[in-house]
Amino acid sequence: MNGSRRRLISVVAASATILGVAATSSVALAAQATPSPAPAAPASQAMNPAATLPSAPVEKVIVTYKARTEEATSNTAAKDDTAEKAAETGEKLAFERRLAGGAALVDLGTATTRQDVAEVMDAFRADPDVAAVEADIRAYAMAVTPNDTDYAKQWDLFEPTGGMNVPGAWDKTTGSGVTVAVIDTGYAAHSDLAANTVSGYDFISSSTDARDGGGRDADPKDEGDWNATDGECGTGSRASNSSWHGTHVAGTIGAVTNNGKGIAGIAHGAKVQHVRVLGKCGGSSSDIADAITWASGGSVPGIPANPTPAKVLNLSLGGASSTCPTVYQNAINGAVSRGSTVVVAAGNSNTNASGFTPANCNNIINVASTSREGNRSYYSNYGTVVDVSAPGGETRRATDTPGTVTTPENGILSTLNSGTTVQSLENYKPYQGTSMAAPHIAGLAALLKSAKSTLTPAEIETAIKGNARPLPGTCTGGCGAGIADAAKTVAAVTGGGTTPGTTFGSTTDVTIRDNQTVTSAITVTGVTGNAPATLKVDVDIKHTWRGDLVIDLVAPDGTAYRLKNSSGGDSADNVLATYTVNASSETAAGTWKLQVRDVASGDTGYIDAWSLTF
Repeated sequence: MNGSRRRLISVVAASATILGVAATSSVALAAQATPSPAPAAPASQAMNPAATLPSAPVEKVIVTYKARTEEATSNTAAKDDTAEKAAETGEKLAFERRLAGGAALVDLGTATTRQDVAEVMDAFRADPDVAAVEADIRAYAMAVTPNDTDYAKQWDLFEPTGGMNVPGAWDKTTGSGVTVAVIDTGYAAHSDLAANTVSGYDFISSSTDARDGGGRDADPKDEGDWNATDGECGTGSRASNSSWHGTHVAGTIGAVTNNGKGIAGIAHGAKVQHVRVLGKCGGSSSDIADAITWASGGSVPGIPANPTPAKVLNLSLGGASSTCPTVYQNAINGAVSRGSTVVVAAGNSNTNASGFTPANCNNIINVASTSREGNRSYYSNYGTVVDVSAPGGETRRATDTPGTVTTPENGILSTLNSGTTVQSLENYKPYQGTSMAAPHIAGLAALLKSAKSTLTPAEIETAIKGNARPLPGTCTGGCGAGIADAAKTVAAVTGGGTTPGTTFGSTTDVTIRDNQTVTSAITVTGVTGNAPATLKVDVDIKHTWRGDLVIDLVAPDGTAYRLKNSSGGDSADNVLATYTVNASSETAAGTWKLQVRDVASGDTGYIDAWSLTF
C-alpha cells in the first residue's frame, strides 16, 4: 500500500472519531504501550484483561480448576490442558507444578507482552472446567515512613536534591547486627539513643583534658569540651561552650526510629559505641590511634578487650598536617585488616583536604560536605583525596558573621544536650560540618555490612563511590564520586542493581527515514550490578503511520529486546509508550540503544526522546 493511500485512510478514520477525541485520547496513549491493530474506545478498555494486569512483568499464571474435574487432581491432565491452551494462543506454555492448594502453576514462556498474557488468561477463563486464573504477582518488603516527630526536618535523608535517598534502603536493611564506633567526645545521655547504645570506652589519658578526675576508663561519658577563655587551647583558640559533638554524630547514625519522638537514624537497626578521645582542647593522636585499634577489636596494652568490636568507625575529627602520621596509618591499617571500615571527615577549612589528618591517610573513606541545594558546603575541604560527599548542611551563609545561625532548617538535625558546660537536659539541634557528613557515610556503611556481611572495607568503599550521583549543584576543587545514594548502593550490593526510580534519558532528535534503521544511545554510569527485571523504557517517537516501525532496546552487550513489531493496519501517528523489559541478565552500566527500523515507504519522522528507568 503506498503512502498516499495510507494517509487517506488515516484522514477518514480521524474524521469518523473527531467527536470522541477528548474522551479517547488517554486510551490511545495507554494502548501504545501494547499496540493493537485499531484504537480502543473507552468502553472496550474496561473489558480489556490487559488493563487489569499488574505493572510488573507477569511470567506465570495460576490456574484453579473446578472441583471434580480431571485437571484438578491429575498433573497429566493439567499438562495436556496447558498444551491445548498453548496451541490455541500460539504461545509456548508449560505446566510447572501443582500448588499446595491444588491450583496449577503455568509458565508463560514467550508470552511477554501484556496483550499476550491477557490472551492466555482469556483462553483459560473460557474453559468451563476452570474456576479462576490469575497472574502470579510479586510481593515486596515495605518500609513505612518513620513516625519520629522531627523526621520531616531531616531533608538530608530523603530530599531528592541534596538528600541521600536513605528511606529506599530501609526495605532491605536497617543495619542490624553491626556496631558503629563513634570516636569522638563521648556520650551525653539521650533517650533517642539509649536503646541503640552499647558499652564503650574513654581513651583520654590526661585527667586534665578528660575532666573526670582520672585517665582512661570504661565510662565514655562526655564531660564537656568547653573552654573558659580565649587562648586556653593555644594561640587563636576561642572561649566556647561544650559541643556534645559525639552525641550529635551518633544520632545521625543510629537514633532510635519509629519511637514517636525526635529523629530517625540512618542505620537505626545498628548499635552505636561511644569511644571518647576528645575532651578539653581536643585529643591526642596517641589516644585516637589506640581508640581506633580497640574499637575495631584490636589489642591495646592495659585495656580490656572490646566485647562488641565495631565493623564501622566514624572519625569526625582532624587537624592540620601535611602527611598522615605513622601512628594513625598503622592503627587504620590494623582496623581495616580486621574488617572495619574507617570513615573520616574531610575538614572544615575550605581548602585542600590533603593538608589535614586523618583525612589524608590511606585505607579510609574521606567525606566532604554538601548543602541542601546539592553544592559543596562553603566550608568543606575538597581535593583528590576526597572519596565521596554527603549532606553536612549550612546553618549560615559564607558571608554571615561567624557563630551566627541564619538558616537552621538547612543544617543537620540530630541528638544533643542543652548544657553549656556540663550535661543538662537532652534536646535536638542542627549543626553544619563535614563532621555531620561523615556519619551519613558511616551509617550507609553499616547498612551495607548488615545487608551483606561478607563485604570487605574496600568493597564497601567501592560500592558507595560507584553508586554516588553527581552533585546537582557546584563543587570547586573536587568532591569525590558525588553525593552518596543509600538506596542505590544497597540495591547494588544485594543484587538489585541501581535503585528503583533512577532514570537516564536522551532528548537528542534522531531522524527516521523510509526503509532505514537508526539508533539513539544512552550511557548509564555510576551504577553497579545488573539491570532490573522491570526495566522501564519510555519512548516518544514522532512518526506518521506508526505501524511502519519496529522498535528494539539494545543492551550494552548487543542483546536486542523487541519492544514493538510493525503492523500494516496500525495507521495512528506517533509512538508514546512505556515498555517493560526483563533485563536482569544485563549489566546496568554501559551504553544502551533504542533501535528503530522503518519497514515501509511514504511516512517518516524522528526519535524525539526516550529514557530508561531502573
